[in-house]
Amino acid sequence: MNRKICKAVFPAAGLGTRFLPATKAQPKEMLPLVDKPIIQYGVEEALAAGCNQIIMVTGRGKSAIEDHFDVSYELEKILEEKKKTELLRVVRQISDMIHVAYVRQKEALGLGHAVLTARELVGDEPFAVLLADDVIDAEIPVLKQMIEVFEETQCSVLATQIVEPAAISAYGVLDVKPADGHHGGRLYEVLNMVEKPAVEEAPSNLAIIGRYILTPAIFDVLSQTQVGKGGELQLTDGLRALLKQEKMYAYVYEGRRHDTGDKLGFLKATIEFALKRDDLGSPFKEYLRALKLD
Repeated sequence: MNRKICKAVFPAAGLGTRFLPATKAQPKEMLPLVDKPIIQYGVEEALAAGCNQIIMVTGRGKSAIEDHFDVSYELEKILEEKKKTELLRVVRQISDMIHVAYVRQKEALGLGHAVLTARELVGDEPFAVLLADDVIDAEIPVLKQMIEVFEETQCSVLATQIVEPAAISAYGVLDVKPADGHHGGRLYEVLNMVEKPAVEEAPSNLAIIGRYILTPAIFDVLSQTQVGKGGELQLTDGLRALLKQEKMYAYVYEGRRHDTGDKLGFLKATIEFALKRDDLGSPFKEYLRALKLD
C-alpha cells in the first residue's frame, strides 16, 4: 500500500522560557523573523510539501497562534476601506492558507507526549512532525525531500545533519549504516539512537533535527513508553522502541537550518532572512557595512 503524507503536527505547547520576558504574554512560536512569525515558516513548508491538514498541539496562553491563522474580519475591513490592497492580500493569504485543527496538551510533558496528544486527529495514517524552532531555508522544502524518501521506503524518516563535537550533547544522536537508494549518499538506515550523549559516547556525528515522518505505529509505542529524563515522555525513547518493530531511515537534508529557539540563532536568522528580502536586503546590507564593529 502506497501511503501518502497529508497531515502535519506542530507541537507548540512549550513555555519558551529561553525568551523571557518576551514570551511571558505571547507564544515563542509567534516571535517574528523580520515580519513573519516563526511558526508560519514551518506551516508554509508543510503546505509546499503537500500536507493539507495542519494539527497544532497547543497549551495555555497559546491563543495568539489560533488568532494568527484565523480570519480577522475587523482588520480586513479597515484595510479594505483604506485601499491597502497589498496588506489585505497578505492578511487574507494567511487565513486562507490552510485548514488547522487544534488539540490541547494540558501539561508540558515532553515532545513524545505532545505527539501522542495528536493521536485522535491523526488517526491510522503516517504523518509529519515539525518543530517550529527549526526554521530551515532550502530550495526544495526539507519536508518535501523527506516525503520523497517516505514514498520510496514507506518507513519512518528522521531529518538529520552533521553536528560539531562540541554541540553533540545537545541532540539526539543516531547510530546508522548507509542505505541503498537514489539519494546521493544522504540516506541511512537507523540502527539505534542516544539522547544527548557525551561526546565520547556519541555513536556518530549525525543529530536528529526537528522534522520527522512517522508511521501510526508510534502511537501504541509511545503509550507504552516509560517517562524519561526530566519527568517527560521523550520522543527519542519512543523511536528507539519503534525500531524494534520496523525499519527507520535518517535523511541528511539539503538546506540551511536556523535554531530560532536559541537567542543567537534567532538573531542570525533574522539578519539572514532580512538580507534575502528584495525590499530590505540592499539598504540593510548598507546599514551593516556602516556599523563600526570591533
